[in-house]
Amino acid sequence: MANRLLPPGLTRRRILLACAVAVIADVIQVALGPFGWAGPDEALDVAVMVLLSAIIGFHPLFLPTFVAEFIPIVDALPTWTACTLFVIGLRRKKSASPPPVPPQPMDNVIDI
Repeated sequence: MANRLLPPGLTRRRILLACAVAVIADVIQVALGPFGWAGPDEALDVAVMVLLSAIIGFHPLFLPTFVAEFIPIVDALPTWTACTLFVIGLRRKKSASPPPVPPQPMDNVIDI
């Protein structure tokens, strides 16, 4: 059974879905404009954070992005898209690094 606390593996489908969710959320928030801060914008932010956490796994960077969306001018920026791309980049970099090479035993060393 897979450990639910670990983020799921990044597949092309998960990356595209996460980016689509983030871009759509940012477009909706910009389209709502000044009407968005009355309540629908916050509901959308909760839904986006839950969806992104389900798709690519929770990352602590989602929390400041979630909080930043409550600031009236900042919520017009594509913060969800930027955060999602950054988290995907961090996860890819972490998974791409090769495992450390274990030290070789020194049993066969010949003294000269």
